[in-house]
Amino acid sequence: MELMNNNLSSPSDRTTTIDPVTLEIQWQRLISIMDEIDNATVRTSFSTIVGESRDFACVLLDQNGSSLCQSSFSPPDFCVILPRTTRAMLERFPAHTLREGDVLFTNDAWLGAGHLPDYIIVTPVFWQGKVVAFMGTIAHVSDVGGHRGDIESYDVFTEGLRMPPCKLYAGGEENALAFEIIAANCRVPEMVLGDVRAIAGTHKIGARRIQEFLTDYELPDITTLADEIHNRSEALIRERIAALPDGVYEFGLDIDGYIEIVHLHATVEVRGSDIYVDYTGTSPQTRLGAINCVYNVTHAGTMYPFKCALAPRIPNNEGLFRPIHVSAPEGCILNCTFPFPVRARAKVTNNINQVLFGAIWPILGEHAQAGSGSIWPFSVTGDLPGYGNFAVFILPHGGRGAMRAMDGLPPIAFPHNSSVTATEIMEVQAPILMLRKELLPDSAGAGRQRGGIGQAISFRSIADQPMSVRIRPDKMYCEPPGIKGGSPGKVGSVRMNGELITRFPPIDFLPGDEIDLYLPGGGGFGPVSERETALIKRDLELGYITRESARRDYGYDPA
Repeated sequence: MELMNNNLSSPSDRTTTIDPVTLEIQWQRLISIMDEIDNATVRTSFSTIVGESRDFACVLLDQNGSSLCQSSFSPPDFCVILPRTTRAMLERFPAHTLREGDVLFTNDAWLGAGHLPDYIIVTPVFWQGKVVAFMGTIAHVSDVGGHRGDIESYDVFTEGLRMPPCKLYAGGEENALAFEIIAANCRVPEMVLGDVRAIAGTHKIGARRIQEFLTDYELPDITTLADEIHNRSEALIRERIAALPDGVYEFGLDIDGYIEIVHLHATVEVRGSDIYVDYTGTSPQTRLGAINCVYNVTHAGTMYPFKCALAPRIPNNEGLFRPIHVSAPEGCILNCTFPFPVRARAKVTNNINQVLFGAIWPILGEHAQAGSGSIWPFSVTGDLPGYGNFAVFILPHGGRGAMRAMDGLPPIAFPHNSSVTATEIMEVQAPILMLRKELLPDSAGAGRQRGGIGQAISFRSIADQPMSVRIRPDKMYCEPPGIKGGSPGKVGSVRMNGELITRFPPIDFLPGDEIDLYLPGGGGFGPVSERETALIKRDLELGYITRESARRDYGYDPA
C-alpha cells in the first residue's frame, strides 16, 4: 500500500507513533473485518437489491464518527456520507448516553444518503465500558411506501416513510414501535425488516471482531490508529494536490433531467494543497421530477473523481477528503431544500463526476475519464399466486467512458459498486422472462480511445395478471460527452411493445408485454484520427462496431 511507504508526517507535523508496517497490517485487518460484514450481509439478506445488486455499504467509523475504512465492494459515496449521518445522529443520541445493544437508525434524505430507500443503521462498539468505534451500514431497501413510481413526484412526503434518527434497538431489544411503523408503511415488510434485522446481526459480528482486535494488540481503543490513518491520508492527498498547477477550471454540462434538460456547472479552484469546488450556475431545484440532490450526496459525489485520480490505492477514509471543499447554492438541484422530491436523485448525482472531469481533465493525466452510460434501475413488483408479494430489482449500466490510455469498459457499475441481478434470480422471484441481454454495437463514442459499448436488455411478462414496473433511464437526450476530441456515446431509449416511451410513471406491465432497454455507450477520448487501425479491426471482429460505423465514424473501409 503506497500510503504506508511514504513516511509522511501529518498536517500538524505530529510525530507518528505507529510504524508503516504495523499500520498497514492493522489497517488491512480492519478492512478484512468489514469484508466479513459485507459477506454476511449478502448471505443473510432477504432482497435482491441488497443480496444480488449489492446496493449497500459497510463502513467502520472511529469513536467520533469519522470513517476509517469500508468493505472492498462498498459504493464509495456511502463512505463519505455515512460519517456525516452518524455525527448527525450522535447530536440526538450522544455517545456517552449509549449502551451496549443500542442501534441507531434513520432514512431522512437530508441527513442521510439523499433518498428515503437508503436506510442508515449504526451500532456503537463498546470496549472496557466505553464507545470505541461504530459499525455503519447504508442499504437500499426494497420499499418505503409512498407512491409506486420513481421519477414523477411533487415532494418527499409522497415518496414514502421518513424516519428521524431513533433507536432501532435499545439495550439489545427491538424498538417495537419503530419496527411496527416501518412494517405498516411498506409493501413488502418481511423483505424490508428481514434486511434490517440481518444488518443489525452483522454489526454484532463486527463488534466482536473489533473487540478481538483490541485484545490481540492490547489496545484500550483505536484513537491512535485512527489518528494515524486520517493524518497520513490527509498528508498524502495534500501532497498530490500541491503537485497540481494552481488555477481555476470551469465546465458546464447539460444532462437529461426529467421532462426538461437541466444544467450542471462546476468551478474548480486548485490553491496550494486545497481544492475548492463551487456549483454556482447549476439549474434550480425542480418539481418536474424527483431528481433533486441534497448536499450530502453532492458532497460525496464530488470526492469521487479526486480520490480516484489522486489516491487510487488508498482505502477510503475521511482523512482523504479534508482538503476538498464543496459549495452549492441552496435551492439549486445539487443542494435542494426540504421537501423537494429526491427519490431519483441518481439521475443527477451520477453526472457529477462528468462535469468535474470536464473541468479538470487537463491536469489529471491518465485518470480523466469521458462520460459514461449511467445506471438504469429497473424493478418489477406485484402480488401474484405462486410468487406472493414480490419486489425484484436489477441495476444495469451503460458503457463506461474512455480514458487517456484505455478504451472504455463494456457495461460495468460506475461511479459506484453494484452488481447485476442474475437472470435466473429475477425469473425465479417474479413472473418475467428475460428475452435478451447483449452488447449494443455502435453505441460507444469513437476516439483515439473508444468508449465502452452499451447493452440491450429485453423483458417479457409471463404473468396472467398485471404487474407494476419502474424504470429510471438516463442519457436519452444528452449524450455521454467525449474528451479532447473524442466523440460522445450514443443516447439510450426505452420501448414497450415496440413503441418508444419517454415518460416514466409506474408502468402497468400486462401479460405478454415486452420492454426493451437500450443503454448508452461511453464517450471517446482523443481525436478519432489517432485511433490505430489494428484496434479498429479488432473492434470489428469483436462486433463492437459494424462495417458502417467503421466507415462513418473512423474513416476506415473494411472492404
